[in-house]
Amino acid sequence: MSRLFKRAFLFLLLALVVLAAVLGIRTWRTPSRQVAAPPLQKVPVDAQAAAARLAGAVRFRTISSLDDPHANDDQFAGLHAYLAQQFPALHATLRLEQPGANALVYVWAGTDPKAQPIALMAHQDVVPIASGTEDKWQAEPFAGTIRDGFVWGRGAWDDKGNLLAQMEAIEQLAKSGFKPRRTIYLISGADEEVGGHRGAERIAERLKAQGVRFAWVLDEGLLVTEGVLPGLTRPAALVGVAEKGYASFRLSLEATPGHSSMPPLHGSAIGVMGGALARLEARQMPASISGVAASMFDTLAPEMTGFGRVALSNLWLFGPLVQKQLEASPSSNAMLRTTTALTIVSGGNKDNVLPGHVEATANFRVLPGDTLASVEAHVHDALGNRAIKVEPYPGNAEPSPVSPTDAAGYADIQKTIRQVFPEGVVAPGLMLGATDGRHLDAVSEAVYRFSPVRARPEDLPRFHGTNERISIDNYVEMIQFYHQLLRNSGDAAPQG
Repeated sequence: MSRLFKRAFLFLLLALVVLAAVLGIRTWRTPSRQVAAPPLQKVPVDAQAAAARLAGAVRFRTISSLDDPHANDDQFAGLHAYLAQQFPALHATLRLEQPGANALVYVWAGTDPKAQPIALMAHQDVVPIASGTEDKWQAEPFAGTIRDGFVWGRGAWDDKGNLLAQMEAIEQLAKSGFKPRRTIYLISGADEEVGGHRGAERIAERLKAQGVRFAWVLDEGLLVTEGVLPGLTRPAALVGVAEKGYASFRLSLEATPGHSSMPPLHGSAIGVMGGALARLEARQMPASISGVAASMFDTLAPEMTGFGRVALSNLWLFGPLVQKQLEASPSSNAMLRTTTALTIVSGGNKDNVLPGHVEATANFRVLPGDTLASVEAHVHDALGNRAIKVEPYPGNAEPSPVSPTDAAGYADIQKTIRQVFPEGVVAPGLMLGATDGRHLDAVSEAVYRFSPVRARPEDLPRFHGTNERISIDNYVEMIQFYHQLLRNSGDAAPQG
């Protein structure tokens, strides 16, 4: 018996040694996927002058409205005049098209009409200031204040920072005599914050009708994050290769109204709906480390430190543990599954009356691989009550296609990030929110979502929140990023 025990113990010990060896070999043999980028002599930028131009753009209250397409028309017109004044070389060199709905399309004709064009995107509109939060701002939201090394105000980050940085880069290139071989489009909608249906969607339809097909498109998106991913000591520059779909469903239940003194024996409308909503929230759609999430972790694994590197390099063993940890955080959980969010509930209008109608809304951000139809089927199944009517909202959208990481556009973006942010780690990622870029899927197979904005965990609440700002140093990097991207992107003719 003792000999048998010793043999079992030795066998177990041997198995552990072999397992440790396999883990070690797989971990240390997983090669880095970061491209080598030669040192870059970054283009000089007059930081204070550029910051002042961005601050001037922030002062226009270009708040978009879902219901009123002409809301703040005067502010958009003022912004357009301001851009023409501040960027004369751009406006003298590029052809400006104004397709309506305050949208702008600039076209920089390339020297080779056969070369496939590319497009940069950035929207002009901003979200309003949340009511009751005005006094929490450290600088008036639309004053365009420059203070403490930052440009403060609504839109400084989202998304006038990108728009003005693109224009700064093009202005410099145009003044230098740069002539692109391929045609470059600069597309700027004015209703991205309310869906982009009047701007980017119609622009895409127009381009498709003209037969325009882009080699690649770059819109706002994921960031250069610092201290956000545990186990990664270097900044992570995540390039969105897809974005989740958007699906809201109106749930309604009819019942017999009555006096609260004689409630029904089998549950009121509110009680029945409440129970169904609890089931829907509890029964989340399945999660998995697959698709874009798997590509991201495969790319990040060799750059991690400690156990994180071992775990991500050996998901065949640690996958369930890693997934459980990711599901514990709202932001990482959203990368793994189609999320469920209960956003609206209404029913009843008097304290002693049982309502005859109850409504609720559930919003889903749809993971690539799921569809609007599969989400709707899940809703019916999870509610567990066919008496509840399920109606999709107008404007629901399927998840975007996944753009390739082995294409020239991704390579150009990756190379440029490594040149401008040499300490950064570049990886594909999933955009959780919606962008105008999704509308350009109709005219390109390669739509990427990346903003060259540095962000730490404490910065993230500023997005659509209070005290939005961008550092002047980072804004200079944004200009340098777009300047270098346009030089890297495709066969520019020599400067003349």
